[in-house]
Amino acid sequence: MGHCMANYNPQQIEAKWAKAWERKKAWQVDLKKVSAKGRKPYYNLMMFPYPSAEGLHVGNVYAFTGSDIHGRFERMRGNDVFEPMGFDSFGIHSENFAIKMGTHPKAQTAKNIKHFTEQLKQLGALFDWSRAVTTSEPEYYKWTQWLFLQLYKAGLAYKAKAPVDWCPSCKTVLANEQVIDGKCERCSSQVMQKELEQWFFRITKYADKLLKNLEKIDWSERTKIAQRNWIGRSEGAQIEFKIQNSSLKINAFTTRPDTLFGATYMVFAPEHELVEKLKSQIKNWGEVQKYLEEAKQKSELERTELTKEKTGVELKGVRAVNPATKENIPVFIADYVLASYGTGAIMAVPAHDERDLEFATKYKLPITEVVIPWLIDKRNPPVAGKKKVERRNVHAIVRNPKDGKILCLKWKKFNWLTFPMGGVEENEDIVKAARREVEEETGYTNLKLVRVLGGQVCAEYFAAHKDENRVSYTTAVLFDLAGEDRVEVSEEEKERHEALWLEKSQITPQNMTHTETGIWLSRWEGKSGSYLGEGVLINSGKFNGMNSKLAMGEIVKFAKGQKKVNYHLRDWLISRQRYWGPPIPIIYCKKCGTVPVPEKDLPVKLPEVKDFRPTGTGKSPLASVASFMNTKCPKCKGKAERETDVSDTFLDSAWYFFRYPCTEFKNKPFDKARVKKWLPVSMYIGGQEHAVLHLLYTRFITMALKDMGHIAFDEPFKKFRAHGLITKEGAKMSKSKGNVVNPDEYFVKYGADTVRMYLMFLGPFAEGGDWSDKGIVGICRFLSRAFELVTAKTEAKNDLVSLRNKTIKKVTEDLENLRYNTAIASLMEYSNEMKDGGKKDIETLLILLAPFAPYMTEELWSKLGHKDSVHNQPWPKYDVKQVKAERIRFIIQVNGKVRDVMELAADTSEKQATDFALKSRNIRKWVGNSKVKRVVFVPGRLVNIVV
Repeated sequence: MGHCMANYNPQQIEAKWAKAWERKKAWQVDLKKVSAKGRKPYYNLMMFPYPSAEGLHVGNVYAFTGSDIHGRFERMRGNDVFEPMGFDSFGIHSENFAIKMGTHPKAQTAKNIKHFTEQLKQLGALFDWSRAVTTSEPEYYKWTQWLFLQLYKAGLAYKAKAPVDWCPSCKTVLANEQVIDGKCERCSSQVMQKELEQWFFRITKYADKLLKNLEKIDWSERTKIAQRNWIGRSEGAQIEFKIQNSSLKINAFTTRPDTLFGATYMVFAPEHELVEKLKSQIKNWGEVQKYLEEAKQKSELERTELTKEKTGVELKGVRAVNPATKENIPVFIADYVLASYGTGAIMAVPAHDERDLEFATKYKLPITEVVIPWLIDKRNPPVAGKKKVERRNVHAIVRNPKDGKILCLKWKKFNWLTFPMGGVEENEDIVKAARREVEEETGYTNLKLVRVLGGQVCAEYFAAHKDENRVSYTTAVLFDLAGEDRVEVSEEEKERHEALWLEKSQITPQNMTHTETGIWLSRWEGKSGSYLGEGVLINSGKFNGMNSKLAMGEIVKFAKGQKKVNYHLRDWLISRQRYWGPPIPIIYCKKCGTVPVPEKDLPVKLPEVKDFRPTGTGKSPLASVASFMNTKCPKCKGKAERETDVSDTFLDSAWYFFRYPCTEFKNKPFDKARVKKWLPVSMYIGGQEHAVLHLLYTRFITMALKDMGHIAFDEPFKKFRAHGLITKEGAKMSKSKGNVVNPDEYFVKYGADTVRMYLMFLGPFAEGGDWSDKGIVGICRFLSRAFELVTAKTEAKNDLVSLRNKTIKKVTEDLENLRYNTAIASLMEYSNEMKDGGKKDIETLLILLAPFAPYMTEELWSKLGHKDSVHNQPWPKYDVKQVKAERIRFIIQVNGKVRDVMELAADTSEKQATDFALKSRNIRKWVGNSKVKRVVFVPGRLVNIVV
C-alpha cells in the first residue's frame, strides 16, 4: 500500500467490488431488450489491443480509462451503454515474437490473452466480457473470410501483379501506410520493391466518398486532415505527348495545365511500360538498366521524400514533343515519379515545381517561366477611362556593403519612395537596363551584380507622372555598390526626384510605392525558387496575358487533353506471405481458374504446423504444407490448390465492431436488427497513429457493406476522438531506454483508481502527458482525503449550494468534451470545501467522481447506507439560477487605471455593470462632469470607462 493512503486500502476495496460486479454481471447489457423509456442504446468503443507478451502498457491504460470514463458518464446520464473488449491477435507482431521465443503463435497468443484479460479486469472498466472477440479464433476469422468473399463477388477484390513494398526482415509485403520514412513500421528494416502477384481491395472506388463524408462526421479535426491528405484528391488534366520518330505516345497527368508551355523535359517512372518498349531507341540502355535495379531497392515513400536528392537517367535517343510549343524535349526516368500515381509520367516544368527545378538545376535543363505573379496596386489602382500601356520594367536594388543601406528615390511631385526604375528596351539585357537606370537617375556607375531576383512580376497601376494606366512586367536586379564613382545627373532627373540611402529595415511594402516590394524582399531573403502560385501567363503564345486559372481549361482544349481527377490513395494491398493470419478463401483450378471457397466450407482453417517461419521467396509458409495446399475444386471436383497467402491483420480490425454485439450468432457475422439498434458506434476512441490505416479501412468496409445491402449506414463511427501519448520524464517510452511504465506495479502500490485518475490528470486527453512517479502521490492523497471525508462520519454542516451547482456544471461540460484533467481539478476544489459541506455535497462528490474512481466511490456509497450502486445513480443536474447567482469581483477602471472593485453577479451585462460603476462614489469622483466616450467591457472581469 502506498504511504499516502492512511486508512484507504485500495487493494482490498478493489478486489471486493471486482468480485461483486462480476457475480452480478453488473456491466452486461441485454442487447436484445428494448431500451426503457428515456434510455437509448449507446455503443462506447475503444480500439482493441494487440495482446503482446509484455502485457498491458500504460498507453493502453490511458486510452481505455479515457474511453471508460466516457462510457460511465453516458450510463449515468440514462443511456444503455455497451462497452465491449477483445483482442486483435493475428499478425506479424505475434508471429515474430513466437519465432524469437521458439514457441507457436497459437500457444503464445493464448498465454498473452490470459495475462491481458487479468490485467484489464483490474481496471474497473465497464467491459462486457461475455462478448469478447479474438480475431485469431476460427469462429471469428470465418467471418473475416466471408467478408473477403463478399468483396470478391462485388468486384472489390482482385489479384494483380504489381511492384510492392517488401520488408526483407519480416519477409512479407507491406501496405503503403506501413512504410515509415522508407522503413518497415514493425521492425525498422529498409524496405525494397518487389514485383509480385497480390490480392487488393478496390478502396480507390470509394475515394471521393471517403473524402466527402469527412464533412459530415464528428471526428477529431487532425484525424480528418490526415485522411484528406492521404486520399489526396488532385484535379488536373491528362495531356498526350508524342514520342519523336515513333508511333508511341505518352499521357502525362498534371495539376497545372496552364504551365504546359513551360514543360522543358519529361520524366517517366522507372517501372513505366514504355521504358521497355523504347529499349531499341535508348542509346544508353546499360546505364538505364542499372538505374532500374537501384530504384527497385527503394520504397515508394523513400522515393518521394521531398528532402531526398533527386536522381535520374536520360533516355538518350528518345525525345518527346511538347504539344504546345512543338519543341522536342528530353525524356528521363527518375524515381521521384511513381508508376502508381497518375499515368506514371509527368511533364516537368522546373519554373513552377520545386522537385522539377531541383532536377533541372542538377542536370542543367532549360527553365522557362510561363506564369508570373499578378498584382493590383491598391495605393495607385488603375483609373477607369485612362489608356492602358504595357511595359517591360526593371527595378534596381543597390546595396552599400559597407553599411547595408539601400539606394532609393524620393519623388518631388508625388508622395513616392521607389528604387531606381525604368522601362526595358526591346531585346535589351535586363542587367544592362538596370545599370542604365541607376546611372541615369542617381549617377552611380560602379555596380557589382549580385543576382537577378527571380522572374517577372505583373502589376497594374496608375502612373500619375504619365497620366496612364500601366501593366508592367517587372524584374528586380540586386547590386552591391562597388565604388562611389558618379556621373552628373540630368536636370530633368534632378527635378523629378532625389537619391537617398535608407536602412534596410525601412524598405517595407508599407513605405515603398512599388506593389512588388514584398515579393522582392522575399526573393532577396532566399525564398525564391519555382513560382507555384497563380498569376498571368507569359511565354505562352496566344495565351500571353491571360489569367492562369482561366488558361487551364483553354490550354487543355488547345492541347486536346482531358480533365482528370487523381488520388494519392492506392488500392489496399491485403496479401501477406506469412503464417499467422486468416487464409485467403480462394482456390486455383487449372480448368475453372480462380474459384472462391463456398460459404458453407468456411472457415478455411489455418493448419497447425511446426515450421511457420517466413520463406522470403515471395510465397507463404503455407505453400509448403501439402495437406493444406492440395484440395478439390468446388466447381469441377478436380485437383486444385489453395491460395497460400493470408490476409492483412487490418482486415480483421476493419469489421470487429460489427461482431461484438452479435457474438451469439453462429450462422452469420452480424444480425441486421441488432446492428440497426446498436450501430453506428456512438463514440470511438483510439490513437491518432491509426488515422490512415485502421480508420480508413473501417470506413471503406462499412461503405462496401452498405452498397452490398448488408447494412443501412455508410459510416462506422458517429464520433471519433484521438487521444494523446504518454511519455516518461519527457521521453517516449521504449524498452531500449528502460523507461517503460508497467501499470501492474502501480496497481499493486496505489490501486487502479489512483492510476486511472493520475493518467487523466496529466494533461488534456487529446494531447497526453508526462508520467512522473512523484506526481501520482498527489492523486493518491486526494483520494485518501475523499475517503476520510466520508468515513470520518462528521455531522452535516452547511449546504454548499452555489459551489455544488457550479461544480456539477463544470464537470458535466468537461466530461462532454473529454476534458478530464480540468474536471478532476474542479472535483479537487469542491472536496477542499467539503469540511463545510453536508450529506448532499458528499453524495454529489461521489457521483461526480464515480466515472474516474469506480471502486472507491462504490465502497463509500455503500458506507453511506445506500443499497443500490453509485454507478446506477442519475447524473446530477445543476440549478441554472444558482450558477447564475454566483457573484464575482469586477475591476472598475477609469481611462485604464483601477479606481474601484465591485462584487456583481457573474452574468452581469455591460449596461448593468456600467450603471453600477457610474453610481459608485469612487467612480463618480474620477468621472466628474466628463463625457463618457466609450466603455470597454470584459464579461465577468472588467469595466473600463473612457472619458
